[in-house]
Amino acid sequence: MTEVFISDTKKGLTKAVNEIFSNLEETGSILKESKEVYIKVNGIDFKKHSYTSPEVLKEVIRYCVDKGAKIYVMENSTQANMTRIVFEITGYRQICEELGANIIYLDEQETENFEFNGKPSISDDPKEGYILKNFRLPKTIVDIIKNRNAVTYINLPKLKTHSMARVTLGIKNQWGFPQHADRSIDHNYNLHSKLVDVYEYIKPDITIIDGTEGTINGHYPPTAWEDKLVIPFNILIAGRDTLSVDVVGARIFGMDIAEVPHLKIASQRGLGEGDISKIKVIGKNLEDYKEKYDWNLPQIFPDNVKIVRGKKLLCIEGCQNNTLVTLQVFANDYKERFKGGWFLIIGKGHDDDLVEKLETEGYKKGLVAGYCAIEEVGEKLRDAFGKRKVFFSGNCNNLAETVRAILKLSGMTVFDLVGNALTNEKLMDLIDLANKNNSTALTPL
Repeated sequence: MTEVFISDTKKGLTKAVNEIFSNLEETGSILKESKEVYIKVNGIDFKKHSYTSPEVLKEVIRYCVDKGAKIYVMENSTQANMTRIVFEITGYRQICEELGANIIYLDEQETENFEFNGKPSISDDPKEGYILKNFRLPKTIVDIIKNRNAVTYINLPKLKTHSMARVTLGIKNQWGFPQHADRSIDHNYNLHSKLVDVYEYIKPDITIIDGTEGTINGHYPPTAWEDKLVIPFNILIAGRDTLSVDVVGARIFGMDIAEVPHLKIASQRGLGEGDISKIKVIGKNLEDYKEKYDWNLPQIFPDNVKIVRGKKLLCIEGCQNNTLVTLQVFANDYKERFKGGWFLIIGKGHDDDLVEKLETEGYKKGLVAGYCAIEEVGEKLRDAFGKRKVFFSGNCNNLAETVRAILKLSGMTVFDLVGNALTNEKLMDLIDLANKNNSTALTPL
């Protein structure tokens, strides 16, 4: 049977990490010929509770260094951010420098083209194929793919539900590999298959889920709600088969594989063991995890923003939850600066008298997110209210364009998002340095 190990972090992170690796090494050394180890963290953002614990990263690096490994820590943050900024604020950079690990900012590398496989959807009513057939992977990832027998790749995601992918664990963590510009296209009902397409190209040697805490009701909880949305699970979940590790991780949230489309697709493609009855869990009894947690966003949004949803098509994986989670965070974590009084239009299938209704309610500016809404009502709204007052976020919600629009509509700036974590000067220095290194990150600037 495929083995997945769960270690209790309440006995100390050092002991928990050592226990995980001790179990893993019973089936072979973690190091390969080159003794190079590449660690992919979940460093999508510097927002509290959204990223892999720096303390877990530190212990994993220490263990590998003690084994004689040369360490590389890599990531490409989410759209609307830059990896250098995330590493600075989270403390990743300082940890790497302290322990002698090399940092790889994947958004600053040259890339090679790959093709999305476009395997059939699990849906009984599959929709159209991919709009974007090709995507770009950074040089380091390409090198790992070409040298799988010589280098070790450790995937270090965080235990989180996800408001679009249901969970974001080992397989979803690799969505950080494609360039920013290649992510928002087909970030709709096709997302689940595309996550597996990337996984088919590069499978980790080891996946360790950081479950010191887990987030529910989405992947990016407002700090204002952390007492309700952050759960101290105090565990690490690890194994050599990422699909099996993810299936166990989903089970911690009370979900089975049928409820997580990308895990079901990976299982159907034969990319690991997806049958939990064939997975031997060592260290914890899954029967102890009886609660079922919600992956969707809390349906609480600011009253002073008019949200208009399309009636014919509204993808939860794209313009719906990608936009709404951003709105939710801005409205709750920046209450003192956030201003409403604007509209948000998403999806396809809007009333013919949309403009009249908005005017009657006093809304004269806003954001149209996603190409469905833009094609259907975008120009009509700009004709009525003016181009400078109606912002567009293209594709299936370009997150950088969404953040830029919400910042302007709500009277905020990017400096508000960073807060006291960095001075304005330090933030601009990091942005300048990333740009000098040819960063391909899409940002709100």
